[in-house]
Amino acid sequence: MRFFADAMLGKLAKWLRILGCDVAFDPAISNGEIACRARREGRVILTRDTLLIRRREVRDNYFFVRDDGYRDQLRQVVAHFRIDPAEGLFTRCVRCNEPLTEVAKPLVAGKVPPYVYQTQESFGSCARCGRIYWNATHWEEMEKHRKEMLRL
Repeated sequence: MRFFADAMLGKLAKWLRILGCDVAFDPAISNGEIACRARREGRVILTRDTLLIRRREVRDNYFFVRDDGYRDQLRQVVAHFRIDPAEGLFTRCVRCNEPLTEVAKPLVAGKVPPYVYQTQESFGSCARCGRIYWNATHWEEMEKHRKEMLRL
């Protein structure tokens, strides 16, 4: 499942990416551009914008997110699309949406804090923005938050 989240759903987009979902998000583009890009890229539009869903080119390609808070929004989208919240966990860049690629430890030397380099063995990298990820306390906190939000 590929999604395009509108400007009102930035936190939802981030959390869906954390779950491994392919979610395009660009708060600076117009509704018309969202509709065109979603159709061209084969994405379902996630929106809270009633004007957007009235557009002819969007009518059969959107999911209206009812809830206000991102926690409830995440539960709604996960349930509706039957997303397995553990299947793709931590496999995408939360900034760029690119799939992460595994990186050999020597290649991150000098790019991560010394303590991280000494204590971690596994690293992922985003090919688009160059951000490096590793499994440490921030991941543990995100995992705890994910479980609480989804009531797992």
